[in-house]
Amino acid sequence: MKSDLQKARTFKDEGNDYFKEKDYKKAVISYTEGLKKKCADPDLNAILYSNRAAAQYYLGNFRSALNDVTAARKLKPCHLKAIVRGALCHLELKNYVEAVNWCDEGLQIDATEKKLLEMRAKADKLKRTEQRDIRKAKLKEKKEQNQNEALLQAIVARNIRLVSEAAGEDEDSASEGLGELILSGLTSENLYGARLSVDDGGRLSWPVLFLYPEYAQSDFISAFHEDSRFIDHLMVMFGETPSWDLEQKYCPDNLEVYFEDDDRSELYRVPPKSTLLQVLQHPRYFVKALTPAFLVCVGSSAFCRNYLRGRKVRQVK
Repeated sequence: MKSDLQKARTFKDEGNDYFKEKDYKKAVISYTEGLKKKCADPDLNAILYSNRAAAQYYLGNFRSALNDVTAARKLKPCHLKAIVRGALCHLELKNYVEAVNWCDEGLQIDATEKKLLEMRAKADKLKRTEQRDIRKAKLKEKKEQNQNEALLQAIVARNIRLVSEAAGEDEDSASEGLGELILSGLTSENLYGARLSVDDGGRLSWPVLFLYPEYAQSDFISAFHEDSRFIDHLMVMFGETPSWDLEQKYCPDNLEVYFEDDDRSELYRVPPKSTLLQVLQHPRYFVKALTPAFLVCVGSSAFCRNYLRGRKVRQVK
C-alpha cells in the first residue's frame, strides 16, 4: 500500500498534469486531495499549497489563491514561487502596498528575480496613483462640503423652509438634523441634472419646475435666480407658442401662477412680478427636494375655473 507521502506526491503529479492541460478546476481538486493526506513533508505540502494557489489564480479566485500562498509560506517562508504568486494576487486585489511588501520580501531572497522587479515597479506606480487619487477625492469632498455649507447658511439666513420629500414632514430651520438633510440633498443632482447654486455675490439660483396641469406638461428651469421675476421667465418660455398649446392661449399676460400648500389643501396665487425669493420666503411655502415647483394655467380658461372650484385660493402679497 502507498503511504500518505506517496499518495500526496501522486496527487501533486496528477494536479501538475491537469495544470499543464489548463484544466485548473481538476488541478485544484488534485492538489486538495494531496493536502488532505497531511503527510509529514512540509516542503511537499508547501508545493501543494503553492500549486493550488496558481490554479486558483488562473480561475480568478484571487482571495483563495492568496490564502494558499500564505499557508505555503508558513511551511516554507523562503518559497519564492509562493511569494511571486502572492504578490500577483495582491495586485489583482488592488492591495498595492501589500504587493510592494511581498515583492520586497522576495527580492531579499533573490534580488535579480525579474518578475518581482517588474511587479514591484508596477505595484509602486499603482500605489502612488491610488494615493494621489485619494488625496484628490478628499480635496474635492472638502470643497463640496464647504460649498454646501455656504448654501446651507444662505438658505437658513433667508428663512426658507424645506421639507424632506421622503419623510413628507416639514423641517423647521432650527430643528436638529436640518443641516444633514440639506447637505445630503445638495450632494446629488435632482432628476433633471441641476443643483442649487450660489454665485460670487452670495445670491442663490434654484432649479425650478413649472407644471401645466391642463395638458400634463412641464418646463424645467435649471437656474432660476432668486432675484428674477416670474413674468421674466414666462415671457421667455412663451415667447413662442408651445407645440402642445393647440388653442394658442398660453400667452404670458393670460397666465396665472400658483403654489400648493399641501398641509392646508390651499392654493396661493403668485403675482407675476414677484421674485422667486419673495415667494420662497412666504411662510406657507415649503421647498421639496430642493426644487421649487409651481402650477401654471390660463386664468380665463374653463379648465382653470374647474381646477380651482372648491379649493381655497389665497393671494401672495
